[in-house]
Amino acid sequence: MDANSFKSTLRVQGRDTNIISLEKVAEKHPQVKKLPFSIRILLENALRNHDGFLVTDDHIENLINWDPKGSEASVPYKPARVLMQDFTGVPAVVDIAAIRSEAIRKGKDGAKINPKVPVDLVIDHSVQVDFFGTDYAYRKNVEYEYKRNGERYELLKWAQNAFDDFTVVPPGMGICHQVNLEYLAKGVMERDGWAYPDTLVGTDSHTPMVNGIGVVGWGVGGIEAEAALLGQPIYFSTPKVIGLQLKGKLSEGITATDMVLEITNRLRKYGVVGDFVEVFGDGLDHLSVPDRATIANMSPEFGCTITYFPIDDQTLHYMEKTNREQAQVDLVETYCKKNLLWRTGKEKMEYSDVVTVDLSVLEPSVAGPKRPQDKIRAVDLKDRFGSLLKEIHGRDYVPLEERETWYAEGGSGTRFNKQFRDQKVADDVEVLQEEGDPLHSVRISQGNQEYALSDGSIVVAAITSCTNTSNPSVMLGAGLVAQKAVEKGIDVKPWVKTSLAPGSKVVTNYLRRAGLLEYLEALRFHVVGYGCTTCIGNSGPLPPHIEKAIDDYDLVAASVLSGNRNFEARIHPKIQMNFLASPMLVVAYAIAGRVDINLMEDPLAHDANGREVFLRDIWPSQQEIQRAIESATTKDDYAHEYSVIFDGEEQWQNLPAPTGLDYDWKDDSTYIKEIPFFKDISETPEPLRNIKDARVLVKLGDSVTTDHISPAGSFSESSAAGQYLKSKGIERQMFNSYGSRRGNHEVMMRGTFANVFIRNEIASKQGGYTTYFPEDREMHVYDAAMKYQENKTPLIVLAGSEYGSGSSRDWAAKGTDLLGVKVVIASSYERIHRSNLVGMGVLPLKFQQGEDANSLGLTGRETFSISGIEEGLEPRKELQVTAKKEDGSKIQFTATARLDSDIEREYIKHGGILQYVLRQFLEE
Repeated sequence: MDANSFKSTLRVQGRDTNIISLEKVAEKHPQVKKLPFSIRILLENALRNHDGFLVTDDHIENLINWDPKGSEASVPYKPARVLMQDFTGVPAVVDIAAIRSEAIRKGKDGAKINPKVPVDLVIDHSVQVDFFGTDYAYRKNVEYEYKRNGERYELLKWAQNAFDDFTVVPPGMGICHQVNLEYLAKGVMERDGWAYPDTLVGTDSHTPMVNGIGVVGWGVGGIEAEAALLGQPIYFSTPKVIGLQLKGKLSEGITATDMVLEITNRLRKYGVVGDFVEVFGDGLDHLSVPDRATIANMSPEFGCTITYFPIDDQTLHYMEKTNREQAQVDLVETYCKKNLLWRTGKEKMEYSDVVTVDLSVLEPSVAGPKRPQDKIRAVDLKDRFGSLLKEIHGRDYVPLEERETWYAEGGSGTRFNKQFRDQKVADDVEVLQEEGDPLHSVRISQGNQEYALSDGSIVVAAITSCTNTSNPSVMLGAGLVAQKAVEKGIDVKPWVKTSLAPGSKVVTNYLRRAGLLEYLEALRFHVVGYGCTTCIGNSGPLPPHIEKAIDDYDLVAASVLSGNRNFEARIHPKIQMNFLASPMLVVAYAIAGRVDINLMEDPLAHDANGREVFLRDIWPSQQEIQRAIESATTKDDYAHEYSVIFDGEEQWQNLPAPTGLDYDWKDDSTYIKEIPFFKDISETPEPLRNIKDARVLVKLGDSVTTDHISPAGSFSESSAAGQYLKSKGIERQMFNSYGSRRGNHEVMMRGTFANVFIRNEIASKQGGYTTYFPEDREMHVYDAAMKYQENKTPLIVLAGSEYGSGSSRDWAAKGTDLLGVKVVIASSYERIHRSNLVGMGVLPLKFQQGEDANSLGLTGRETFSISGIEEGLEPRKELQVTAKKEDGSKIQFTATARLDSDIEREYIKHGGILQYVLRQFLEE
């Protein structure tokens, strides 16, 4: 195929630029006009990058003749740019720096190791909510952030100077997805004489948020992103495209968050894992780009790759509102209208299937307590709480009506003091416990305050995360709720840790201009930082007496947050119930102080005169919200804040940065270490071998997430990682989080499979333990893996369905590899984690349909041999597995190699993507 025959020129504002004309393609292949917009963008990408080797005629014909049923045929994708955040960005920089170091050791020109496409790294994942509820919270949190992360930041500042096409947005400037939406995303790129659709991959699974502005992009693991920035195409199976038809418009009182929780629930039930979702319908006419981005942000929660919103008038309006240059807006409009990428609403698309959601019938909702797709109407949460408590903790719920009157009203509780015996748990904490049947309530007395914590008490209420903080309607709405609450004389409960973490400084500006920031602060929702904070587990410590009460009396505490993730142990290890809600409902729940309440009917609180105050009394109308948006949001805010986006604050400007082409690795660093993947790498890979007599490191059930697999959040002194840091002289208070230490493989491999809630079926206790079979002895997973490595015993992982769902955590794959795991056998995989395993040279196998480890009788105590590997791997090849039981009997079954393309076979052959890229460079 002559891809050049589709080349054309586009004239914009008096200048010509080259384009691949989809109109020309459609003249020869009329079916292109029925292709979904997202497939058209992939087609343009393939045509522009056609070279007959990495991108072939077959790739292009496959896209022109796209099959709505999807297929195993591979699609090549060379994104225009790469987006990173610091948790995944630091190890990526460590990897690229390590590749450069090895190239220099081998006598090559290390300066040639650079990104081939622009990379933007936003430092947004490291700020922790140590301080809250005061005017100094932001300043102190930033101070602690630099104290903990100075060494990591020095690496990133070095990288900004050492690598070409690599920019860093310093701490305190915003969340990567909101910065991407408001500033980095172009809609249409112009580079090297060509105009083409803005496309990207990001090292955060919520990268699809940018789909809301008409940009194709999705989350990948750090390994895959590193390959992309080094010029390698990303290959994936031809996706189905599910049409999401939105009808009608949101009713009064319904937020964008309510909308997205319904869509999340519907699409997860329908099943869109690995698919593209593309939105159409008359409902789009009423959805602003922030509303669209709120939906697209939750793509990982549905399980799809992207949720694409085509470019239209709303897109242009948003670009103008956010201070994009007029020339850029004109380029987007002209290019899309001339090149079959403009939505008119009259398209006759061919979709794989259609899911319809009527926006006019939605109700206020939350999601939880463990999964974002588990939507619960706010009116039903009170009634559902008992069954949730029984499910989580196995105990019966004592309804509010049967508890102390003062728990609801904040009184003295003298009536019940006669029925309860008091037990001190600390100087300021007492327990109220009924004789016989415990109520699981703890009374806390501090000064002249006295209150009770019970099952369902909210101890964290956080307005956080890119999902909602990019949306002025819900952020200003939250400010209006706060204003009305203050005017009614009600407050948040004293046991609630409150926080406000905007996605950019623009949000703070418009909240302040609207006169609403002061009301949020009156309810202790002070700005604590500009980063992901609570949504990624950086909620910080609870007050000591709250944490001790939860621990000592086994309370099932709750959190509410305006985020996108609420997986077990993610928000805080002491909080077992976590509910996603709009920023407006977060404020309301913080006032109520508990989740076992019907917000629609029960009073939130009582005013100073004892009168009941209901949610309806403090809920703003859509007209009030719209007035606030029109008066408080200005183009000038975007112009000012983004004119200094790369400058950083004083701490960043004063931060010393290493210099030089080769990074100066420090042996004694506990944050940054040269990863061992590339040291002394052979210039040709070793031949593949069959697996013989492998042991099971962990045996896991269904829906094990990357949060379970990957090191994430805080860790204890007794953990393998904690013991390592203590051996290096690091005190407990300076452990920081796993995420902040992703640049040190010694910490991270010790934290792999170490989540406190992971359930390994070959260990007797929950957490990061396993059985080392030669001795039949239980120990930390890391310790067992090291003993297996000493004995040269290959390792496998057995898993159930949806293995690796959740965030695109590269360390879930890196740690698996470093622990010596050669193969994972699972019933099914989440897309990103499967790709990451391949990228690290770990072979993912899939049980046959209808089979799993349990149905085959596998206990995890067997030894495993896998044949068919050394004869040559191919995509979807069937391999024979033999499991030898302790009594000598054998279980034999067939598993499918989950390799989706020929290039993935090469990655496995070389031991990973980066080894493949490095060997290519060494051949030059």
